[in-house]
Amino acid sequence: MSNIRQIVRGAGTALVLAGAALWTTTAQSQVLAMSMNQNSGSISRDHAPDETAVATEAPARLRRQVVDYSTAEAPGTVIIDTPNTYLYFVIGGGKALRYGIGVGREGFTWSGVKSIERKSEWPDWIPPSDMLQRQPYLPRFVAGGPGNPLGARAMYLGGTVYRIHGTNAPDTIGRQVSSGCIRMVNDDVIDLYNRTHVGTKVIVLPMEQHHTAQALVAIPTPAASGRFRAASLY
Repeated sequence: MSNIRQIVRGAGTALVLAGAALWTTTAQSQVLAMSMNQNSGSISRDHAPDETAVATEAPARLRRQVVDYSTAEAPGTVIIDTPNTYLYFVIGGGKALRYGIGVGREGFTWSGVKSIERKSEWPDWIPPSDMLQRQPYLPRFVAGGPGNPLGARAMYLGGTVYRIHGTNAPDTIGRQVSSGCIRMVNDDVIDLYNRTHVGTKVIVLPMEQHHTAQALVAIPTPAASGRFRAASLY
């Protein structure tokens, strides 16, 4: 009887130990699986492509870059190549800093030699009277800020209603969409703003001409009709 009891007791202990080992193994497997799932989810989130960034990333040609640029204009001059949607900031030594820009849509391009009359950070937007005549539903005033169509900076061109300014529509860079103003992505307009000063010479080339720095005569901007598009307001 004693031997039988010992055998039974030993078998019971073995069963308990086996059950405990099985429970531990199962629990560890579940914890490991949960950990892998969580980590997998974290990796997926951390390394998934930023669809917004991809969608708004400018083509290589429109990104700010130093390029070869031959001109007789002095360093510090701004040259706007309207047909190719580039703005050049002359560095000198045959080099310029080139930015992608948005320019006036058909009927709203112009050319001339101007200078920066004043500068503003996060400017307010007050649509000019001729714009309000074409689009009377526009607001009369928009305070400066991220939602303002003039973006982070504005450089006002003397003797005109036009500005070089930022934009809250970066996908319009490289296109002919504005009412005559020159627009840049906010990072670029901040960079240009810091390089220029009141009095900086600005040469705006006509649609029919580019890569030159001749003195040009301003071309009138005829009125144009069309449906409202936020991208073509300014």
